[in-house]
Amino acid sequence: MATPETKLFINGKFVPSISGKTFPVFNPTTEEKIIDVYEADAADVDAAVTAAENAFPAWKSLSAHDRINKCLKFAELIERDQFEIAKLDAEDIGMPVSVNHLFIQRAIRDIKHTSGLAHDVHGETSLNTPGQIHITLRQPYGVCAAILAWNAPVVIFTAKVIPCIVAGNTIIVKSSEKAPLSSLKLGALAAEAGFPPGVINVLSGFGHTVGAALSSHMKIRKLTFTGSTRAGKLIQEAAAKSNLKSVALEMGGKNPLIVFPDCDIEEAAGSAAASLKFNSGQICVSNSRIYAHKDIFQKFLKVFSEKFVEPKIGSPLEPTTFFGPQADKLQFDQILKYIEQAKSSGANLVIGGSRATDKGYYIQPTVFAKVPASADILHEEIFGPVAVIQEFETEEEVIAECNKTEYGLHAGLYTRDISRACRVATALETGVVTVNSGGSVGAYDMPFGGWKQSGNGRELGKLGLEEFYEIKTVIITL
Repeated sequence: MATPETKLFINGKFVPSISGKTFPVFNPTTEEKIIDVYEADAADVDAAVTAAENAFPAWKSLSAHDRINKCLKFAELIERDQFEIAKLDAEDIGMPVSVNHLFIQRAIRDIKHTSGLAHDVHGETSLNTPGQIHITLRQPYGVCAAILAWNAPVVIFTAKVIPCIVAGNTIIVKSSEKAPLSSLKLGALAAEAGFPPGVINVLSGFGHTVGAALSSHMKIRKLTFTGSTRAGKLIQEAAAKSNLKSVALEMGGKNPLIVFPDCDIEEAAGSAAASLKFNSGQICVSNSRIYAHKDIFQKFLKVFSEKFVEPKIGSPLEPTTFFGPQADKLQFDQILKYIEQAKSSGANLVIGGSRATDKGYYIQPTVFAKVPASADILHEEIFGPVAVIQEFETEEEVIAECNKTEYGLHAGLYTRDISRACRVATALETGVVTVNSGGSVGAYDMPFGGWKQSGNGRELGKLGLEEFYEIKTVIITL
């Protein structure tokens, strides 16, 4: 594999940061430094905004066909270089190439689907007022920004960038400081795909500098973010204090899974365990708190624990590895802290609960049962391979428990009763509900996003594309 790109991608070229500052990127498998990456700051944000602003008039004036064709070429190049991209993420966040293959294939499909939708974005007409014709226009915002999470860099990049640019906007992307390498590679592919300079810009750096500058920039009209609820609130506050830019937030989750007694326990336990082990539990829709009915609680706990154990922990670069390390030491230490707190609170540790290897940030898949209501592990997002399994008796009781949180991203349930499935899905206060499938299952053509403090706005599908248009009403008097 070629040496990773480390410079900032601004106006179609890779350039060092204006300050010349860099920051180190570490491999969570070996705990060793990989490379130093250039660190952007507010001055680099200004340069990227200027490039995006200059590119906007010509880009929005292109036909939808021309913009779509460049997006489809981008998808082809991602497919061509998918193994190199997967290796970059394996190096800097420890995501197994086997797992990232699924994310990258999803990103390619998302690009193709979203690009096609652009043909069908139209306005409305009205003849309800005599002597007048009323029409609405959907028009691009202009300069936009995207702040990415680190846990699925490629699919988050494409989910934000493609609807933005196919709608005629230009964009500045801030990658996570934990996972800058694949985003820079995508910048290179954007240039190769023929996007004009300034349409897509990629900055590496930190939230308190680059993220803050993007959030408060007076020339950025739309910002989309994936990450923690704490960071999302800071972004929303900065946007409100600057130019009231439109903000879409996809934030944390403490996602429940309800297992009813009429389900196939083997299937439910296997699917739930696989989805929570996926990407080592570092996925925003993972069902980290599971409620099993009292009639099947002990059996489900046993089967789930057996299936949740990871028999093979290895290098993320090996195609046979499906369970990698946590992304960095900070994430690793935080998860172990939650585990120790749960032990101290009186929670019943069923399996795991420790570091898995002497070197590398691997944590054993961990299960706690019958956790006290006051335990942090039951209420706060862990973002690791840690499951809490609780017992319930009635439908009303478990719905109340599931909704007893400020998060509302995803919930799941297993049952053969279609009436119950529809009734419970309607009652759960989340943006996504899956029935008889794990949290890693998604719908590429349906909107994705959270309720309550899990976010606002939607990604994917037609609604995700429409997020990147302003609506204008035109009143014509005859």
